[in-house]
Amino acid sequence: MAGRFGSSSSSSTMTVVNTPSQDLALTNYAYCSPADLRRFSSSASGLVSVGDSVVLTNVSMGNIALNAVQRRHVKVSAGDAIAVSRFIVPPDFYLALLTLELEFVRNKGKTEQLDAVVLAQQLRKKFNDQVLTVGQRASFEFCGINYVFTVSQAVVEGQDSKTSERGLVCSETYIVFEASPNSGIKIINQREAASSNIFRQKEFNLESLGIGGLSAEFADIFRRAFASRVFPPHVTSKLGIKHVKGMLLFGPPGTGKTLMARQIGKMLNGREPKIVNGPEVLSKYVGETEKNVRDLFADAENDQRTQGDQSELHVIIFDEIDAICKSRGSTRDGTGVHDSIVNQLLTKIDGVESLNNVLLIGMTNRKDLLDEALLRPGRLEVQVEISLPDETGRLQILQIHTNKMKESSFLAADVNLQILAARTKNYSGAELEGVVKSAVSFALNRQISLDDLTKPLDEESIKVTMDDFLNALHEIVPAFGASTDNLERCRQWYGVHCRLNGIVDCGERHKHIFQRAMLLVEQVKVSKGSPLVTCLLEGPSGSGKTAMAATIGIDSDFPYVKIISAETMIGLSESSKSAQIVKVFEDAYKSQLSIIILDDIERLVEYVEVGPRFSNLISQTLLVLLKRLPPKGKNLLVIGTTSAVEVLDSLGIRDAFAVTYRVPRLNTQDAKKVLKALDVFADDHFDAAAEALNNVPIKKLYMVVEMAAQGERGGGSEAIYSGKEKININHFFDCLGDIGTGNQFYN
Repeated sequence: MAGRFGSSSSSSTMTVVNTPSQDLALTNYAYCSPADLRRFSSSASGLVSVGDSVVLTNVSMGNIALNAVQRRHVKVSAGDAIAVSRFIVPPDFYLALLTLELEFVRNKGKTEQLDAVVLAQQLRKKFNDQVLTVGQRASFEFCGINYVFTVSQAVVEGQDSKTSERGLVCSETYIVFEASPNSGIKIINQREAASSNIFRQKEFNLESLGIGGLSAEFADIFRRAFASRVFPPHVTSKLGIKHVKGMLLFGPPGTGKTLMARQIGKMLNGREPKIVNGPEVLSKYVGETEKNVRDLFADAENDQRTQGDQSELHVIIFDEIDAICKSRGSTRDGTGVHDSIVNQLLTKIDGVESLNNVLLIGMTNRKDLLDEALLRPGRLEVQVEISLPDETGRLQILQIHTNKMKESSFLAADVNLQILAARTKNYSGAELEGVVKSAVSFALNRQISLDDLTKPLDEESIKVTMDDFLNALHEIVPAFGASTDNLERCRQWYGVHCRLNGIVDCGERHKHIFQRAMLLVEQVKVSKGSPLVTCLLEGPSGSGKTAMAATIGIDSDFPYVKIISAETMIGLSESSKSAQIVKVFEDAYKSQLSIIILDDIERLVEYVEVGPRFSNLISQTLLVLLKRLPPKGKNLLVIGTTSAVEVLDSLGIRDAFAVTYRVPRLNTQDAKKVLKALDVFADDHFDAAAEALNNVPIKKLYMVVEMAAQGERGGGSEAIYSGKEKININHFFDCLGDIGTGNQFYN
């Protein structure tokens, strides 16, 4: 290292011995006899390079006396031989800035407060004309106590701070002090230097901390919550501002709120963070809950009382804060304890004797449940939404969770994380971790023989392949993803035999409606001026409205598609149904592209013709949500279906839909196309069957075809659909009569 800034003469081998006395051990010098010293070439500075690691003074050949800190740094013991050479000081080698990290030589739980100005003066005198190197440790005595410092930064004037590693201490060297974590040392009066030592690290690599896809959120948190704390107290006092005392991380489950809060606590110097799960604060004893809240702030109060602005930062992390800080007056338990918790918390954060050395981090999935007073400036004023990761974020998360298996060569070469990131739309961080675990389970299962569990395992042959990840995607379904199973079940009446663009060809009228609806899907994807698009499919019962809406949802390839139907709310009260509908819309607002299908709206509002009777609460809920614009950057398509459009007219719900399409029954030409796709009738019976199906809903068509395919004795459908036999036309007419002829279906 010496050769980087200067040159060294040829080295000599010397034997390491202990420093002669304790006083000499605190000087950072190496010692030898005068006779050995004269054997070196003359050097005005008396500097030498020891073991190509540190530069010390007053040494010679023979024996060289090093103290314990020096021996530990150069990794030698007493009696070992070490190479020593004279160090030639290059020009312009004086240090402009020196950053030292302090700790006690022996730390037995003691604490000490050091004045940075006085200490810097002492060290400049003590180490004047000595060369200090980044990473070097040296011991010294100050006010009767022995300390050790580690050089964390040594900047020579005129050199790049990133490449500068050593230099000569002079009277103009500016020294910045940092206290090692949990050292018990407190630095005061360091006015001119930035107090960036509130962080344990100089730089942050979020991926190394296990945080992926949250770079923008972390940058926002740093700017709003920590930027003021980087500067010394006198700067913030001159600006007339106070530090941020609280932040709220909110968002869907599994997106990394708890992880980010935990890592923020680890990155900060100061006291160990206090992590509190919301319900832990509650107690069955009167007044004990409020006391538990006060105890959380007791250490911070004592520190601020004794050390003032020099007090360490106290971090308190509240997980599931909505469990204890609900809006005052909303809890009907009769005790008022939840209201008291909010009151106690408010007085501690921002009361008459408010603390300036506290950072409160709250986390919740339900921001709407929190008391409004907690969210105003001075309390939890920094509110950051930790949303579902985008494709770049998902790639980072997958890289984090596959990094170790990649280093261990367990990840197969065919695994393409970029493709996986593109296919995992609306997956949260926790769900992506679940995908990786599931993929690994497939790989491990291939190495296990269920017939002989004692069979030796071949660790070298374990490979997690792309197929394992694709299988895992079928197992791990995102909570905010498309309800594919429900959608497929809803469109089963469109058949599985012959589809046109995912839907059976039911004629030009149905095709036209489907194409127009898909244009609305494209509008939602690309348009910046219409974040909310609403469409109503109305028509007679069984005409295929729900199936068409489900097909639109599946073919849209939107990451979030949910269907709201009355069948999923059987037995629920009006308020519960309303809350469930609101939740689906709230979840949709967390996805960039979403589709919500309101199936059979007249059933959702509980309309009964006799009376008439309907749910005004659900009706008003739908009216509000159908007109409510999504948040910025989120686009939503709402598709409604109804068989009683006149009911929606009377309730005013139809006017809330921007576009209305009528889905008709099949005419003869439409029926011919469907029957041709099914190919279950003989050619000479084809036209007669189609004529009989005029004005029949497609759902009824499939029903009567299925009934006729069974045959008069049953069990004949396999032969019909395999093409071996055809449906008996007379039996078909009988089945059609059982469910009603075409003339009995009214428009």
